[in-house]
Amino acid sequence: MALTPVPVALRALLDSVPGRTPIETLPLAQCAWRVLGADLAALRTQPPFANSAMDGYAVRGDDLVPGAELRVLGESAAGRSFDGSVAAGEAVRIFTGAPIPEGADTILIQENADGVGSAAITVREGAPKGKFIRKAGLDFSEGDQLLAAGTRLDSAALGLAAAAGHPALAVRRKPLVAILATGDELVLPGEPVGPDQIVASNSFALAALVEQAGGSVLDLGIARDDHADLAARIGQARDAGADVLVTLGGASVGAHDLVQEALKRAGMDLGFWKIAMRPGKPMMTGRLGPMVAIGLPGNPVSSIVCGHLFVVPVIEALLGMPSPERDRSEPGLLGRDMPANDEREDYLRSSLVLTEAGWEATPFERQDSSMLGLLARAQALAIRPVFAPAARKGDPCRFIRLR
Repeated sequence: MALTPVPVALRALLDSVPGRTPIETLPLAQCAWRVLGADLAALRTQPPFANSAMDGYAVRGDDLVPGAELRVLGESAAGRSFDGSVAAGEAVRIFTGAPIPEGADTILIQENADGVGSAAITVREGAPKGKFIRKAGLDFSEGDQLLAAGTRLDSAALGLAAAAGHPALAVRRKPLVAILATGDELVLPGEPVGPDQIVASNSFALAALVEQAGGSVLDLGIARDDHADLAARIGQARDAGADVLVTLGGASVGAHDLVQEALKRAGMDLGFWKIAMRPGKPMMTGRLGPMVAIGLPGNPVSSIVCGHLFVVPVIEALLGMPSPERDRSEPGLLGRDMPANDEREDYLRSSLVLTEAGWEATPFERQDSSMLGLLARAQALAIRPVFAPAARKGDPCRFIRLR
């Protein structure tokens, strides 16, 4: 079977996503890092009135002649405006954010006034007309579109939504991703480890990646190398209404690799299998009705790298985020000599250092796909394209930032 190039595999996988998750309305306080399900327009104007950008005096700009004396009528503070107007030769003490009194068109900052706090002040230094006044609607006006559907709601976006008057937001439901580890050799952390067993790590790593991408996790535990056990856990994912089923291990065709057969027995339409990448070649995808199925390799590094390249974009597509198929790599420079590559695209765990010439990605010498310690130390995945010729330190490369 021919190997599927990474971009072709990703496009086919995203084409298999049946649609976006439904929209739900949540209180603003529960919307951090959620994804907007609809465009967001302002319900009010911000600021709603002209106000002062500085502490000082609201005056008429024509009166700001050095040495001129102005009579102080009163005070305007945030939440307590001055009830009156400013005429020639007059001023109102004003504080940051306070409404501009009628008749005033300029702020004389207090540093440029003598007699601060008294009934009259003397202009020490003038200012251009309109200086330090924030006009009504400076930030936005009622009806303005502020955020587009598909926006992830970070702190700035949440603050903007609040300022625009929204107590609740329409967001996409988090995609439910069922994660199923497989294999008789696996035990959970803290459990007794037999002489032929290892501690399961992939499911914890993938769960963290799913949650970081905006999904929620259904942990299906560890299925043994048994068709009945696999079928029961696949059924749990279906019964829970999972949007995505991610299996870990068992996707090859060995005597103990039962996952692909179990998924087919459950009705999976196989999309593709075997990717032209390293690590991660024995990966498969398909559809189980409305549920996207992704079979990741059992090697820990392979599963995490494939998670970055394939699982995260699927979550973004389900959330309606823009361009889930986008190139996530950045330009950089190789930090060491590299040999010519073969028919598989390499994703090499690398250190990342900013030099005068740009970001330098240095692949670690050892790249075995079982070595999680190297992945935890890596800041990036340096990419070596299919059949790339030998390269020297300092040659251009591309890398995907991990952290």
